[in-house]
Order: sequence, then C-alpha cells, then structure tokens
Amino acid sequence: MRRSPRSVLGALIATTALLATGALSGTAGAAPASGPDPVGHSAAATTTAQQDQVRSHWTADRMRAAVPIEELAPEALRAAVERSAEGAAGPGGTAATPQGEPRKVAPTSASSGRAAVTNRGVGTAEFPQTGAPWVGEKIESTAGRVFFTYDGRAASCSGNAVTSGNASTVLTAGHCVKLDGAWHEDWVFVPGYTDGSAPFGEWPALSTHSTPQWEASEDMNYDVGAAKVAETGGELLTEVVGSQGLAFNTGYDLDAYAFGYPAADPYDGETFIYCSGTTFKDPLLTTAHGLGCDMTGGSSGGPWLVDFDEETGTGLQASVNSFGYVFLPGNMFGPHFGAEAEALYESVQLS
Repeated sequence: MRRSPRSVLGALIATTALLATGALSGTAGAAPASGPDPVGHSAAATTTAQQDQVRSHWTADRMRAAVPIEELAPEALRAAVERSAEGAAGPGGTAATPQGEPRKVAPTSASSGRAAVTNRGVGTAEFPQTGAPWVGEKIESTAGRVFFTYDGRAASCSGNAVTSGNASTVLTAGHCVKLDGAWHEDWVFVPGYTDGSAPFGEWPALSTHSTPQWEASEDMNYDVGAAKVAETGGELLTEVVGSQGLAFNTGYDLDAYAFGYPAADPYDGETFIYCSGTTFKDPLLTTAHGLGCDMTGGSSGGPWLVDFDEETGTGLQASVNSFGYVFLPGNMFGPHFGAEAEALYESVQLS
C-alpha cells in the first residue's frame, strides 16, 4: 500500500528526530500507565517539612549540575512526534488551526519591594534575535529555572510566574512536570536564578499540573504544564516577583519574545537568554507557534510573550518553549495556548 507523504515524514521524524529545545516525551511504543484527570495534577510538597526538604535538596552545586530533561530522555522524543502528528491532523491531513475566543489577563507588579536582579550579559534587545543574553527589566524576576528529579537524576527546565488568583502559579512545559507517565519529584521554581543562587527564593510545588491531553498521551500539541507553589518566607510568589499576563486563543504571525535558561551546548544554563521575532504556524506536524531561535535543552518551559514592552519587561504569555526539528535548525516551537491551556490555568487556581 502506498504511504502518504505525511506518514512517510512522520516515520522519518520518529526515527531520526532529536529536538534542540524541548523533549517530545513518552517511551517509544509505550503509553502512560494511568488515564487522564479532567486536568491532570499531582500532589507534591504539601507540608512545611516536605517543602523544607525540597529547598535543602537543591543546593547550589546540585542546581549547577542539573541536566536538561531532553538529555536524560532522548528516546522519549520519537513516539511523541507521531502522536502529535495524529493529534493535530485535520480533515485534510494537515494541522488544523485551533479555534476559540481570545482572552487576555493583565500582568501584575511585585509588592514586596525587593530589588530587581542585577542585569546579566551584554548587548541590547534586538528584533529579530535568534539567541542572546537578556539585558532588561521585570522578566528577569518572573522567569527562572525549574529543577526536579527525573529517574533519580537532577534535571532542569525553565518556567515563569503568571498573574493568578492564588498569586502562586508558574507555567512551564508539560514534559517539565510529567514524563513517561510519571510526575517529576522534588519540583522547585527558582525565579531569577543566577549561578547557583536563588535571589528571590526557592519555591517548591504544592501541586504540579498538565493538560489532560499531555497526561493521557504526551501529545506535543498540548505540551503545557503548571505548578502551584508554596509560600516562601511567609510571602506568595507573585507578591515577591510580580507576574506576566496571559493571552489565550491568539492567532499566528505575532511579534513575540521567548525566554529561558538553555543548558545544552553551546549554552550552560547560567545565562538568561532571549529570542525575538514574528511567529509562524508549524508547517509540519503540530498546531504550534514557530520562532527563529537557537535556544537548546533546558530552555523548555520558558515563556513566549506577546504585546511585550522591552522597557518594562512585561507582556502576555502566549506559549512556552517546547521543541524543535533537527532538520529545521535555528527554529523553536511552542504549543498554541487554546481552550486546553486556559482550562489548565483555571484549574490551578482551584487546586
């Protein structure tokens, strides 16, 4: 039987793809062990003793030594590619454009009066930019590194604090909270991470969450994760660091800025990196946004901001760093924030 060009491409990718930016997850041929919650979530450090244990676990040396999750689970990439292609295919066999009513949530300011992180790196903001150290304002406190234990090893991603009713919500990629059917352990968010230090504290997860599509089959079209984090020093997260707003059900062809802590070569996880440019729709297998960007593993889960003001460092988060194709170097992709991402965001407020 003659195979369609799409199925041939999917097989090729499933055989050869190793993503530059984000892990396409799930062990080849295997399905996660449990079915999805309405919006998947897992309890994490729910007691003060557990939270203190997580904070003491993440020493400066352990944070510096953490390995991008992509490097710890490369085999997981292949099966998810084909699952993503099937999940995004419309009636004509191409990735359908998500539908939904646009919604925007405004950013908020920090109220604690803590000083901003000292600017790192050199250079000025450029548009477009395929990867450079960020030198600017607020985004350096709302964004940070995510650390967790995966298969007994210290792993890393990126994340971002967003406006929320609980003042404690972090958005990241789905594979940065759950992979191969198991939720990550020792999960902590470190906003403004700098060379093993946590200038705004370490924020253990009370619960971690994913879209039901990610929990059920680890489909990259829905590679969105979140955490509700515990108080630190008697304060709530966004009271300390502020927050970025959100934008759901946007279109494509948007001016956007992507941020993260890439830790795979040529980066080392110690520098806060940004990319900027006009987004496009993934022309291949998913409904994701695309952006010219050379960030690598470890940046997964970092925010994509639209309506971004370089002077104030604030905008509306419309995606997260998720994945890339080896045969399209210099491009990164992030899931469309549609109804599923919005439901995930709302569910964290109820946890």
